[in-house]
Amino acid sequence: MIHVEQAQLRAMLASGVEELALDLNNDQIDNMIAYLSLLSKWNSVYNLTAIRDPKEMVRQHLLDSLSAAPAFKDAKNILDVGAGGGLPGMMLAITYPQAKVSMIDTVSKKTAFLTQAKTELGLKNVTVHTGRVEALQVKEAFDVITSRAFSELSNFVNWSGHLLADGGQFIAMKGVEPKQEIDSLPAGWHVDKLQALTVPGLQAERHLVFIKKTQA
Repeated sequence: MIHVEQAQLRAMLASGVEELALDLNNDQIDNMIAYLSLLSKWNSVYNLTAIRDPKEMVRQHLLDSLSAAPAFKDAKNILDVGAGGGLPGMMLAITYPQAKVSMIDTVSKKTAFLTQAKTELGLKNVTVHTGRVEALQVKEAFDVITSRAFSELSNFVNWSGHLLADGGQFIAMKGVEPKQEIDSLPAGWHVDKLQALTVPGLQAERHLVFIKKTQA
């Protein structure tokens, strides 16, 4: 990305961050633009995302992920399932440097990118796993497990439920309200909250689905 375009993208991101009322400093915004540059560079070879236009990447990837960020403000240990190119995981790691953020994907070229991005952006709070989430074992369970357009809610919960800490929650990022998926949740789980999101510059429906264990 040429310098002038980068300045435009930064201004666009900063404006969206202000609209979302997120408390991010200049270094954090710069780091998000550095991530975008890396994503664009790797995307030409690895096809990490179908979106090629950097301005659309700001809207549909960065700001889309950041619109959900307030829901994670109290999280200490986050897992992003099916992380792909690192959304929302990378945005959460930059927004909340005090939180630990793990990302998992089955595709090794995607986790290679995530590992490179972690190194280049200096994100010491990020851990990257390659493999299937149902086979993942960790020493410390996660208080929040998230996904963005990963799979149906029932699969998401069934495959990663063993990794959720007691009292923890799933926060799934979805487009339109997934009524059928909510109705198909496995026994023992319930939707605690459904929250509509507004993404700056994007005229599309977005929802967060908060899922918790049903108390016996």
